[in-house]
Amino acid sequence: MPIGIDTTNSTGARIRVIGVGGGGGNAINNMISSGLESVDFIAVNTDAQALEHNLAKTKIQIGDATTRGLGAGGDWTVGQKAAEESITELKEVIKGSDMVFVTAGMGGGTGTGAAPVIAQTAKEMGALVVGVVTKPFLWEGNKRGKSAKEGILRLKEGVDALIIIPNQRLLEIIDNNTSFKEAFRIVDGVLLNATRGISEIISCHGTVNVDFADVKAIMSGMGDAIMGIGIAKGENRAEKATATALNSPLLDGVSIKGAKGVLVNITGGDDLTMNEIARAVSIVEQEAGEDTNLIHGVVQNPNMNEQIMVTVVATGFNQEETSVPEVETAVELNPKEKAKPIEIPFPKAPVAPKFPVSKVPRGFYHEKAGVMPTNLISSSPRGEEQLKKFDMPAYQRRGVELSVTTNTPENGEEFNNGLAELQYNGSTKH
Repeated sequence: MPIGIDTTNSTGARIRVIGVGGGGGNAINNMISSGLESVDFIAVNTDAQALEHNLAKTKIQIGDATTRGLGAGGDWTVGQKAAEESITELKEVIKGSDMVFVTAGMGGGTGTGAAPVIAQTAKEMGALVVGVVTKPFLWEGNKRGKSAKEGILRLKEGVDALIIIPNQRLLEIIDNNTSFKEAFRIVDGVLLNATRGISEIISCHGTVNVDFADVKAIMSGMGDAIMGIGIAKGENRAEKATATALNSPLLDGVSIKGAKGVLVNITGGDDLTMNEIARAVSIVEQEAGEDTNLIHGVVQNPNMNEQIMVTVVATGFNQEETSVPEVETAVELNPKEKAKPIEIPFPKAPVAPKFPVSKVPRGFYHEKAGVMPTNLISSSPRGEEQLKKFDMPAYQRRGVELSVTTNTPENGEEFNNGLAELQYNGSTKH
C-alpha cells in the first residue's frame, strides 16, 4: 500500500528515484541525507519495519498478502510475486515520470525480484528508465552472487541503461582497516554519485545546461553502461579528476572507447573556470573517439571547497561486441593480457627423520607442464625376467647412486648419522 505520495517537485523533467529492497532503501536514505534535490524518492519494500525507518516521503509496502510485511526471506521469486501483486500501487506512483532510476542491491529477495518488475512497468508507461544496482561482495557467498547475476539479466530487459556497481572492485579503493559499516556507506556513496551525475545536469541550473531530450538520446535503449568518478583539488585538478574518472575501478578495466554515447558531468565551486571545463571535456572526447555522441553539463556547488568532480557515464556497449564485464573472481586479470600458464608445484618427497635429504634435482617433475614424465611412471611387471628385477633394491633398478657422507663436529654443526644425497649417475635426468 502507498504511504504518502510526494508531489512537490514540479519543475522541468519529472525524475523519480525508486529504492527497492533493503539495499535500495539504504541508498535513497543516503541520497536524501546528502541533499540530492529536484528528484522524488520512493521506497519500495516487502519489509514493513524497514519502511518505517526510511526517509522517503513516498513508501510502498508491496506483497502484503504474500509476505504480510515480513520481507522476502532472500527469495527473489517472493520479491517478484510481491511486486506483481502490488502493480496497481506501483503504477500510481510512477505515473507522470519522465525519468525513473531504479536502485537496488542485487542478490537478495525483494530488490532482486521486484526491481525488474518495477523497471519494466516504468518503461511501459513511457519513462526513461536507468537501473543503478550493486553486485555483492564475493564473501557474501556463491548463492547470493548467482542470484544477483540472474536478477541483473532480468533487469536488463526492462531498463534503457543499466549501471552495475561491482562491490568487489570497491575493495581496491578502500583502506584495509575500513569498518564493515563504513564499507557499505562507501557503496551507498557510489550509488549517490551515479544518480546525481545524471540527474543534476537535467534538473539543476548550471553554467552549461543539458535538456532532458539530450540525456534521453544518450541513454534510451542503450543497455549496458559504465560509470567512473574522479575528484581532485589543487594544481591541474581538472586533468587529475578526469583521469581518475577514466581509470576508476568501477570501469573494471574497460575503456570508454567504442561507447555510443558518453555523458560528462563536471561539478565545482565558484572558482571553477571555463578553461578547466574545456580541458576535462577534451580529455574525455579524445578517449571516447570522434564518433561518440558526447554531451556534458556543468553544475556549480559552493560546497565543493576548491574541489572538482568529474562523472563519466558511457552507454551503448551492448550494440557492439564489447559488453560490461562480469566480476566473478577475487583475482582480476588485465583483459588486455593473455592468460599465463599456471605451474603446479608437486609436494616434495618425505624426508627420513635422521637423514636430511637434499632437494630432488630439477627435472624430476616436468617444469612447465607440472606433470610427471612418463618414463618415471612404472607399470605392473610382467614375465619372469621383469619379476627378477624386483629382487634388487629399488634405487639400484632406477640407476640411483646412494652415497652417505658423515660430517664431523669440526664445523660446529651436529648431525644424526650423516647426509644422504640422491644422484642420477651424477647428472639430472629430464
